[in-house]
Amino acid sequence: MRIRTRWSRPALAAAMATATAVSLSATPAMAQPGTPQLVIEDGVTQPVFGYADAIRERVFVTSDVDTDGDGRLDVVAMDIIRPRASEEGLRVPVIMDASPYYSTLCRGNESECKADVDGDGLNDRWPLFYDNYFVPRGYAVVLLDMIGTNNSTGCPVSGGLGDNISAPTAIDWLNGRRPGFDASGNPVVADWHNGKTGMIGKSYDGTLANAAAATGVDGLTTIVPISAISSWYDYSRSNGLVTRGNNYSGSLSNTVTNPERRAHCAPVRAQLGQGVDDVTGDYNDFWAERDYVPHVDKVKASVFVVHGINDDNVRPDHFSKWWYALSERNVPRKLWLTGTGHIDPFDFRRAEWVDTLHRWFDYWLHGIDNGIMDEPMVDIERLPDVWETYADWPVPGTQPTQIWLRPGPPGEAGELSVHPGRGNQSRTFQDTPTMSQTNAIRHPSDPQANMQNRLVFLSEPLKAPLHISGTPIVHIKASVNDEDTSFAGLLVDYGTRERFSTVGDGIRTLTTEDCWGAEADFGGYHEEACYRQTEKTVASNPQELVTKGIIDGLNLESLTESTPLVPGKKYEVTFPLLPEDYVFEAGHQIGVILLGSYSGYSSRAKQNRAEITVHFDSTRITLPVVGGRQAAVAAGL
Repeated sequence: MRIRTRWSRPALAAAMATATAVSLSATPAMAQPGTPQLVIEDGVTQPVFGYADAIRERVFVTSDVDTDGDGRLDVVAMDIIRPRASEEGLRVPVIMDASPYYSTLCRGNESECKADVDGDGLNDRWPLFYDNYFVPRGYAVVLLDMIGTNNSTGCPVSGGLGDNISAPTAIDWLNGRRPGFDASGNPVVADWHNGKTGMIGKSYDGTLANAAAATGVDGLTTIVPISAISSWYDYSRSNGLVTRGNNYSGSLSNTVTNPERRAHCAPVRAQLGQGVDDVTGDYNDFWAERDYVPHVDKVKASVFVVHGINDDNVRPDHFSKWWYALSERNVPRKLWLTGTGHIDPFDFRRAEWVDTLHRWFDYWLHGIDNGIMDEPMVDIERLPDVWETYADWPVPGTQPTQIWLRPGPPGEAGELSVHPGRGNQSRTFQDTPTMSQTNAIRHPSDPQANMQNRLVFLSEPLKAPLHISGTPIVHIKASVNDEDTSFAGLLVDYGTRERFSTVGDGIRTLTTEDCWGAEADFGGYHEEACYRQTEKTVASNPQELVTKGIIDGLNLESLTESTPLVPGKKYEVTFPLLPEDYVFEAGHQIGVILLGSYSGYSSRAKQNRAEITVHFDSTRITLPVVGGRQAAVAAGL
């Protein structure tokens, strides 16, 4: 049931009075007579438990790490809110949002922070809607402070072990495997817990969910990572190229550390700066500790992935690499791909999100068979607020299709074709680090614009739509007159239509609100359940950058070791573009642009200004085409 208005106290009392109606036990075991029970209608839990009288706790659990080197093991702090019925025999699952942000950047579109307003050691301000909506439906909500942040001790380590075990440490306590204490040191047990925990969160929070799942911790039943990192190397590097430098890991650690502890954590940030290796950008043990994809075989939880295909913060290769690995192991999973950027689904598809999340948690945490796993696995936003469903991703029927890059006359755009051209041709262009992404895709047929710093290849106007779904791969045979450069590829749609705007990551916040759950007064603070509404921002441009990719020329052979190029030697350069699910419309042209070190991908574009010669005996792009080569031919390629 969707709730768009505030609960009135009479309405809440009436709802609570129905709690003993015909219902479903919260646990597989038969409930004792008189034990509060869930109420299930239309396959979902109903809001029959109180929120104003919910039990609030702050619990501390000792971890196994000492991130700040002070000789004391770090302590994980968590704030818990759960139905009072959980003191009367109701066993409830946990929805956990583990975060480093609760006292710094805070959470949600309205930047809500946690706060103990009256100083009694209990949290009074509860960010996001999870507590308001799910506590009345028979869930406990845990907002956990990642090690090194807010009420936890230690120092943040930007994806390292201290981050990764924060949530598993709490899950161990929830399941009776580790002691917990209140602020006075008194033991606290979670005898109200039904043994199942679901983790959720956006960005860093979702990353902590991925990290926890990759530990294989018992009791983590499902995760919902939203715009989440799956490899911190890929967040700061791209195929060897440094995209976030100047000890970004240390800078992020500083951002999420409470100001009064930043001086204390300075040595940790310095250590991070040594481990990241901003000089070469190579993959090393530091990054392996922060890479969750290799550990996907430990994942026991189901996974509901949400990501923006136009997210230029946590780029979409984070969801795709994680998804591919999960798919290979048949992990129960679901996927939403939005056309927006780094945005929570509560702010791009609110009503459908609350309904879907509710059914997902009811299924995985309460064991209610509501049919959600029988529905299409994948939802994709094709146009602003236009969604399509598919059985899987990449879309079934997708086949890798070779599209050959065939050169035109010098200074003019080349062609795209399913047939290779003559292999003895070559073209040379100048590596131009100052080239912007915007300029790189403009004026594809302008001879003067094509002479110096890019190579452009265009299809004929398409005779039929062409749908790609998956990860394109660029293959270039190239030689360079220098020892170092980058190789980049852009896939572009030329043709005017309504598109997702990149302004504000694709949404605009409105002044109107809607409400999702119950409200209460905690510690003199009114905890409401109303949130600003949003709308999509759209644009109509003559071209759109569909996806992009880049590789460091020093890492053609290995990501763990940089090797200088040999001037004049021909190299087979292969690298992926960011994953996509995109339909090129009939009448539009597909463009592929080859570049060197351009500023649109990296904060530290290389400055060598090498001359790059492309040889066309094997230069091509592999597109994941729905329908394969036959569909490409039908579209006119």
